[in-house]
Amino acid sequence: MDIKVIQGAIQKQDADVLVVNLFAGARPGGATGAVDQALDGQISAAIDLGDFEGKAGQTLLLYTHGQIPAPRVLVVGLGEQEGFDLERARRAAGTAIGTLGGLGAKSAATILHGTGAGNLPVEPAAQAVAEASLLAAYRFDEYRSRSRPQSLAKLHIVEFDATKLKEARRGVRRGRALAEATCLARDLINHPGGEVTPAYLARTARRLAKTHDLRCRVFSAKGLAELGMGALVAVGQGSANKPRFIVLEHGPRRGKPLVFVGKGITFDSGGLSLKTVEGIRTMKTDMSGAAAVLGAMQAVAALGLKRRVVGLIAAAENMPSSTAFRPDDVLRTLAGKTIEIVSTDAEGRLVLADALAYATRYEPAAVVDLATLTGSCVVALGHHASGLFANDDDLADRLLAAGEQTGERLWRLPLWPEYREQIDSDIADMKNSGGRPAGASTAAALLAEFADYSWAHLDIAGTAWCTKDKPYVPRGGVGIGVRLLTQLALDWSSS
Repeated sequence: MDIKVIQGAIQKQDADVLVVNLFAGARPGGATGAVDQALDGQISAAIDLGDFEGKAGQTLLLYTHGQIPAPRVLVVGLGEQEGFDLERARRAAGTAIGTLGGLGAKSAATILHGTGAGNLPVEPAAQAVAEASLLAAYRFDEYRSRSRPQSLAKLHIVEFDATKLKEARRGVRRGRALAEATCLARDLINHPGGEVTPAYLARTARRLAKTHDLRCRVFSAKGLAELGMGALVAVGQGSANKPRFIVLEHGPRRGKPLVFVGKGITFDSGGLSLKTVEGIRTMKTDMSGAAAVLGAMQAVAALGLKRRVVGLIAAAENMPSSTAFRPDDVLRTLAGKTIEIVSTDAEGRLVLADALAYATRYEPAAVVDLATLTGSCVVALGHHASGLFANDDDLADRLLAAGEQTGERLWRLPLWPEYREQIDSDIADMKNSGGRPAGASTAAALLAEFADYSWAHLDIAGTAWCTKDKPYVPRGGVGIGVRLLTQLALDWSSS
């Protein structure tokens, strides 16, 4: 979709459809009022008849019969004016694109949502519209014999005030970069596990390095063994698709970097602790943390951040075979600490342990890892927020703020000493499962053993995959974490 910012009056635009908006209980004013007046009060009439109330997600489609150049007008409800924010602006834009997809419109012109009565600044509002419009239009048709038609090819964002055009265009550029990076992550998640192997992730990283001027290094299975990553090697040793450890670097070679770490289990069968038939479904998504890191590194590079940022991905396929690691095995990690295996299906924390230990060599300013780690986090938070664990309150606060800014919400969960006691082992430094109680916290407690720096862990098990369409998130891989991590990097870079 081609998105451009133009100056003018919305009612004068020649597009297949115009998109305007209205708060709940409000009368048409501003740009929406101008369209209403040009249509002899059709929007007002719909309100008076009770056909349109301006509720969030509500739409009203009108045909103009030649009264203005555009043949259709779509009015999108914004909900209550009080508390209107960027997430609601994104949802309004996504709702509009979803509705237009069923109309066969090829071009549209839209006003920004919330820059008038909603008091949103122009630049972030324009970013929200561009970002959500592209994300709502996302399709994954790689394996269809016929691709679904992409109806909307052109979107013009119309700003009446010529002095605000530069702000709007900056916002659109940022929104496009974030949406494209998120769509990269979605593609990686949506591909089958037989396609996206550890080697595939490594090839993707090398391609990103080439196209976005990143530095890339990939460790093979032999290199991992020589490095001493015993946990990552063990998780991947049961598969014909051998593990990889991927390093991407952006920005200066010196200085304390912000480090992103992604769990990249490209398919999780559970290993010898085999999952059930139902449990094994969608386990191609167990590399969503890795996908988020790849997407964030693309976005950071595309936006030209001056800060040093490093992305680390521990990639493996967890399969049962005669060479697979076993319950009761004891693994020696890169940090030298040992882990007793209770369940081979608690493998994500193992590969992350080696990745977190590797991050130590950078003397990082902060490290954030992302992983579809535990079903316990899904039980606790459902599919509406990712779990946040941290050993640094300032980093946690930064992440919570970035989550609110991007709509990728987080909820902080405890890391009390009692959770560490649950993973005490009789024969090793720790065991890889503390049982069912507080499973998300005991998994985080294991990771904390390998983080001797400012660190946060995001459990995205409940937010990485979407089972029903949302305004700008179609069913399938969400690409959660890309916009969140990028916002964190942007905020950090400007502070």
